[in-house]
Amino acid sequence: MSATGHVYTERDVEDFFDETLHTYLSFWDGDGVLHTGYFAGDTDDDYRAAAERTSEILAADAGIDGSSHVLDVGCGCGNFLFHLAGRFGCRGEGLDLSAERVAFARQALDARDGLDLAFRQGSVTRMPYEAGTFSHVVSQDALCLVPDKPASHTEIHRVLRPGGIFAFSDFLQPREEIGERARRHVYDRVRWNGGYSFVGYQAALERAGFEILLARNLESHIRQTYRVLGRTAAERAEATTDTAARDWMLAFSESCAEIQVAIDDGEFGWGMFVARKPHTATP
Repeated sequence: MSATGHVYTERDVEDFFDETLHTYLSFWDGDGVLHTGYFAGDTDDDYRAAAERTSEILAADAGIDGSSHVLDVGCGCGNFLFHLAGRFGCRGEGLDLSAERVAFARQALDARDGLDLAFRQGSVTRMPYEAGTFSHVVSQDALCLVPDKPASHTEIHRVLRPGGIFAFSDFLQPREEIGERARRHVYDRVRWNGGYSFVGYQAALERAGFEILLARNLESHIRQTYRVLGRTAAERAEATTDTAARDWMLAFSESCAEIQVAIDDGEFGWGMFVARKPHTATP
């Protein structure tokens, strides 16, 4: 299923995130691109704290501790793995399509001592790991971009140990029909073909052999994320003297307003899920 007029490939996604790395770093966060925030309430406008709260909640839901061996698929610049390794002392690997973001994560790792982490460029549909390697697979807002989603679920199931945990956040496509506004400002903007509804995502995981442990529909939090980011972009546009940067920020602020409309119209959403690979195969 595609919500767009064009079917994007993994190469399209890879190229987009390679090309936009420095633009996103300059606006979001110089240490690495952050993710959708879990806000404390309707008046909360602290985006960084909300993004960190997302990581805290996912880690707690997954039950990650010092003994965990974690794979972050769609790891981007490595922020989530750095958070997990620094907080719990676990070991981990990050995998991402974007060679530029993997290079950034490796440079950031070189500046940190004592973290048992590694980063590789590659596809979640063809992962370079032995079966049963990891106790946990995690992801933040990345798996929606995989064109072959069933293949990604099969691979994640394969590399998890029996009883292993898959904990992630991801963007949702709540309804099948998508209008031009959502297509342009949400889907085409990040080379996203389309995705699952909240219930559809759980069904897809079960088809791949997972047991659903937890699912949260977080529409209000993604709306708050784009409300805060849109206002921030407009404020920064007024303060910059760089014409190209100002134009990008104003365009992004406009998109944030349109994205909120898409959310209200049921064309875009966000959820968190925790699933488990059974200890034994189902007969």
